[in-house]
Amino acid sequence: MALTNILQIIWAGSALGLIILVLLHSPKGDGLGGLGGQAQLFTSTKSAETTLNRLTWTLTVVFMGLTVILSAGWLTPAA
Repeated sequence: MALTNILQIIWAGSALGLIILVLLHSPKGDGLGGLGGQAQLFTSTKSAETTLNRLTWTLTVVFMGLTVILSAGWLTPAA
């Protein structure tokens, strides 16, 4: 499997992950606290929201970085 194909799979996975994480954010600031028992995985709703924000930003950086790399064609040999 070529490096480009592997990066495209990671890129698609990060896009899907971003969609899911953005949908988990609450516009009222509830975030994961609105899911009930799921928030009990964290020590508080605030730490759950902080973790959710960090994951979202990390996936955003991965997604945008791979978008630039894949669209610029830096990995394909010059023809």
